Amino acid sequence: MSVLPVVVGLVIGLIIGATLGYFLYRARSEARQTQARADARSIVEDANREAENIKREASLAAKEAALQVKDEAESELRSRRAELSRLEERLNNRDAALDRRESELDGRRSRLSQREEALERKEEELKSREAEHLRALEEISGLTRDEAEQRLFSGLEIELEDRLGRMVRDRVMEAEEKADAEARRLISTTMERLASDLTSESTVKAISLSSDDMKGRVIGREGRNIRAFEANTGVDVIIDDTPETVVISCFDPVRREVARVAMERLVEDGRIHPGRIEQVVAKARKDVEKEMKSAGRQAMYDAKVGSGMHGDLVRLLGALKYRSSYGQNVLAHSVEVANLCGMMAQELGANVKIARRAALLHDIGKAMDHEVEGTHALIGGRFAKKCGESDAVVRAISAHHHEIEMETVEDVLVATADAVSAARPGARRESTETYLERLRNLEDIALSHRGVDKAYAIQAGREIRVMVQPSEVDDRIAAKLAFDISKQIESELDYPGQIKVTVIRESRVSEVAR
Repeated sequence: MSVLPVVVGLVIGLIIGATLGYFLYRARSEARQTQARADARSIVEDANREAENIKREASLAAKEAALQVKDEAESELRSRRAELSRLEERLNNRDAALDRRESELDGRRSRLSQREEALERKEEELKSREAEHLRALEEISGLTRDEAEQRLFSGLEIELEDRLGRMVRDRVMEAEEKADAEARRLISTTMERLASDLTSESTVKAISLSSDDMKGRVIGREGRNIRAFEANTGVDVIIDDTPETVVISCFDPVRREVARVAMERLVEDGRIHPGRIEQVVAKARKDVEKEMKSAGRQAMYDAKVGSGMHGDLVRLLGALKYRSSYGQNVLAHSVEVANLCGMMAQELGANVKIARRAALLHDIGKAMDHEVEGTHALIGGRFAKKCGESDAVVRAISAHHHEIEMETVEDVLVATADAVSAARPGARRESTETYLERLRNLEDIALSHRGVDKAYAIQAGREIRVMVQPSEVDDRIAAKLAFDISKQIESELDYPGQIKVTVIRESRVSEVAR
């Protein structure tokens, strides 16, 4: 019984302690909340005071910035006003200066007007005096103004012709002194070192027969043999009254050569019929092709042109063996031109390799000009370019007849060597009609000039001698006359080589003794 009161006392004590602790905790919590509210109000008040300070500082800074901007604007405005004042002052000064200049110009205009009037009066006075002087001169000289002018111009024309004649003679003599010796040495040396044998080919070939009976075998029954031959070769076979002869005609030299070889073999063999003709023509064509390539390679060797040439070029070069121009074999001419051009290039320090190669190929277009449109120079240049030749060689081939502009010394040398080869006496033949027409044209050109009495073309048209009237042409005017005739010949005539113009002036006086 003694324990229970103790327990009850403890329980009551615990309850009382818990109640006291609760009230104590609550009191402390309320105190803390009260303190927190006080702190919060203090923080808010501090923040408001700080915000108010910041607002006042920002307002002050804005006012200071505005004042600074205002000061700057006022300063800039003052400087611009000062500048405008200076500009206004300068414009006022310019206006004053312009006013002064305008007044000066007005004065000058007035003075110039007065001078102009004075000059007009003097001009009228001079014209009247000139007319009086002209009348006085006409009375003194006995000549009208037109007659005096004509006599004056005649005297001036004679004086000018005299001076021009002296100038032409002096320039010609000077040029001859500088160029004649070197040109003669170069061309003479070149021509002395080279002389090629030339062969003359025509558009027909005559085939000799063993007897006239062979003509019938060539013709065949109802002409089948001759038709088969012409169809296979592309030539015309002419059988006329010429004894023991058959003529083959064709403009293509290669086909003509194939036909010649085939016909000779058929005539020699004696077996002539269409099948045999076809076999023999095919064999002859192969042999001629082989001969063309061999001739092309031999020409390259003779012209001292190295290897590396396209096979088609070699073949066409060999085809020139059967082509002739003005009676001159084209392949022999090409080899001759290559050697001439090479020697001249060596003398002048030009590219010898390009000069020889271009000169050898300069007439390559003649082997195909019957198949392609255009001149042989341009045809040859295009084909050489197609076969891989250099631009320098192609240009020299195309330019050797001045169909395109020459650019290098090798171009000029190829054209020069071609002209030298063609101009060599005996290298080419002209028809009688062309020859006589050229002589007549030469004489007509010379006779068309004033003071010429007679003109004679001599030296096969290589020289023209002009006889002048000594009363109209003196020694000085004769030099100008020779120059004028030579220039007219160059511009109006086509001719191989060169033509020498010789003007002869002589006086003859005769009396009879009685």
